[in-house]
Amino acid sequence: MLEKIKKITAFIQNVVNDTPDFAIVLGSGLGKLQDEVEIIHTFEYAEIPDFPQTTVAGHSGNLIYGMLEGKRVLMMSGRFHYYEGHPIENVVLPIKVFHLLGIKNLILSNASGGVNSAYNIADIAIIKDHINMMPKHPLRGRNMDELGPRFVDMSEPYNRNMIAMAQKVASDNNITVHQGVYVALQGPTFETPAEYGMIKAIGGDMVGMSTVPEVIAARHMGMNVFGISVITDLGGPDIAFSVSHEEVLNAANKAMPHVITVVKGLVKSYPQPL
Repeated sequence: MLEKIKKITAFIQNVVNDTPDFAIVLGSGLGKLQDEVEIIHTFEYAEIPDFPQTTVAGHSGNLIYGMLEGKRVLMMSGRFHYYEGHPIENVVLPIKVFHLLGIKNLILSNASGGVNSAYNIADIAIIKDHINMMPKHPLRGRNMDELGPRFVDMSEPYNRNMIAMAQKVASDNNITVHQGVYVALQGPTFETPAEYGMIKAIGGDMVGMSTVPEVIAARHMGMNVFGISVITDLGGPDIAFSVSHEEVLNAANKAMPHVITVVKGLVKSYPQPL
């Protein structure tokens, strides 16, 4: 696996000569953020050797290198999910490539279901912590000592300075942003009312099918991580609203202007002091 990661890294470095300041992963329906990038080069996933392929609507399958708010960014328009059948090591493979490229800062976005009663559809929430309920752990097996330690400190999975800066950007632009705990399940089914109730009972504010494996891999390698969620549906033991992937994409599209403002503001500000 390490040799595969190095091969992919070398392929990208043939084009990307400078170290990007940020890697950004776009979740379901959040692809419009790529329109904000001054594109220098676009890699199709299919042209990158040994790179996984995405199969989900709303994930276009491009790796974009360019400029955003004066910073160099490498942006994944489309991520890989465990529920697609990818081995967990392939789900987090791009994050390891980012690390070998020298990228220190990672921004992850996703669409999620809300269980916090203060949340509404198309709200955005900064992820302040998570609960991992995926059936496979991305660090299971022999440790890659070249990338990080066997046992990983997860006391600050999401960078507090990045959270504070993003919150300030939201406040300065009169955008209401929640902060909450994200619970990761494998999917691909949306949760039942009872499962939504379980998520709330264990301390979750929102639930989704991604992000957490990427965060674990990034923290293993010492990267700074920021996560942002769009609340695309609501659930609970007394709520039985139907939900579809199309509705998820529509809600993400509605929230997109606010997500763009917060992410662009964070990229512009970080890592300058508050």
